[in-house]
Formats: sequence, structure tokens, C-alpha cells
Amino acid sequence: MKKLLFQFDTDAHPSVFDTVVGYDGGADHVVGYGGLTPDNITSLVEGTIFTRAPKEKKNTAIFVGGSDMVAGQELFTAIQKHFFPGFQVSIMLDSNGSNTTAAAGVAKLATSGTIAGKKVVILAGTGPVGQRAAVMLAQEGAEVSLTSRSMERAVQACNAMKARFGVDLTPIEAADSEARAKAIEYANIVFATGKAGVELLTVEQWQNNPHIEMMADANATPPIGIGGTDMMDKGIERHGKIIWGAIGFGTLKLALHRACIAKLFEDNRQVFDAENIFALAMEMA
Repeated sequence: MKKLLFQFDTDAHPSVFDTVVGYDGGADHVVGYGGLTPDNITSLVEGTIFTRAPKEKKNTAIFVGGSDMVAGQELFTAIQKHFFPGFQVSIMLDSNGSNTTAAAGVAKLATSGTIAGKKVVILAGTGPVGQRAAVMLAQEGAEVSLTSRSMERAVQACNAMKARFGVDLTPIEAADSEARAKAIEYANIVFATGKAGVELLTVEQWQNNPHIEMMADANATPPIGIGGTDMMDKGIERHGKIIWGAIGFGTLKLALHRACIAKLFEDNRQVFDAENIFALAMEMA
């Protein structure tokens, strides 16, 4: 029986990246639908849960994607409300690649040093990757702050993660590189998750910081987020700090994404959000 992956995307056009990884993860066919919301998903979900016998439902799975994590989370939740015992399929949420990217980055940091008890700052952390990375680091026992150019946005992000995951995060307003340099003054771990092509820190603003032990940057588009590092860095030492670049931990991100897709077809009860994706990343790292 064919393994069918239904790609439910909140954007108008389903992500090509997610389609390719769906096939690489083991799906025989990937069928994409765009522009989906909780209000128009019912018939599509019913099509996945009512068409195959119980023992065959493991061959059908749903992947929720799109560029907006909030919309993705709402869709992810709405889909599961249509499930009931004996009539459900496995499902994964990875809007904007946020869960797999954050999980891979944090897992690689965990292989390079201790996270528990450390002070962590997520630079430009109100985006999907930043928020999920903050949660994962907090759940590993770190004291986590996240920065934004707007205090209002930083507070909103912290409150949203508190509501969803029960973690306490500290918001910091940092409108420019000088403010961000001050924000990391006593940080032990720095994770940059800003927009592509935006430098958040210059090398001069971190190279002599005696407190920083590890740094990671999720930006692979030059100029990258942390000046003086390289997107290819794989746990190398620069100025006495261990550095992970976007491509450096991106290999794990792709492998993790594929592994999650493969696991969706093991049975029909898999639910992959941040928690399970991060647990798998830690195993794979």
C-alpha cells in the first residue's frame, strides 16, 4: 500500500522544500494543499481518516507547514479535533521549518557543552525558530531571555510560549547591535535566529566576552547573524567560544526532518510537535 503524505499548508502555495523532504523521508506520494485554515480543513481531514482500514491507516499521514507558526499551530490543533479513536492518522507540525531547525541547533549545542543552569539569550527571538529554540533550551534547564526590537513583541512571544509550553522566558528590548551586545553581556549561550541577511552582532561585540561559551546562528544568508562566524561552522572554536553555523547544524536539521516523516508511517498515532521532534533530535545528535 502506498504511503501518502498530505501537506496541509497555511500559505497559498505549499512549500517546495517540504515536498522534497517528504519524498526523501519515505512518502510514496506527497499531495499538497495551500491556503488552509481551521475553517476549511474538515473535508480534507475526513478524507484522510475514513478511507483506509484501521490497520492500514499508518500509510496515511499529515504534515502541517507554512510560513506562519501561529497559523500552523492553530491548524495543527484544529485537525486533531477531527480525530477520534480508531479514526486518526499521524501528524507533524513544522511551520517555516521552525521545530526541526530549533531542535537541531539546540541538540548540537547540547553535544558541545552543558545547557542546564546556563544563561541563554536568543537574539531576534520572536520568530518561529527563536521561540521554539527558547522553549527547548528552557526545558533543558537554562535561564532563557529573548530579544526583539520591540518590547511588546518580545513580551507577546514569551507569553505565548508560557501558555503553550509552560516555560518562563524573559523579554528584552534590543533595537540595535549595541543593545544586543549589552543583552548578551553575561550570557553563556547565544543563539541568533534573525531574518536572513541581517547581521545582529559584529565580531567585536562578542569576541572578548568572557562569559560566552557557545554560540549558534540559524541564518545561512550573508551577512549572517553573528559577525566573525561562518555558516559552515560545526562546533569549532573561535575566540574561545564553540560555534555552530546554520549549515553546520543544518545537516542534522534535514536528517531530522526526514526521520520524522519516516516515523509518521510507523503507526497512525504519531504526533510530532516541538517536544517529540526535539527528543528525536537529541537521540540523533
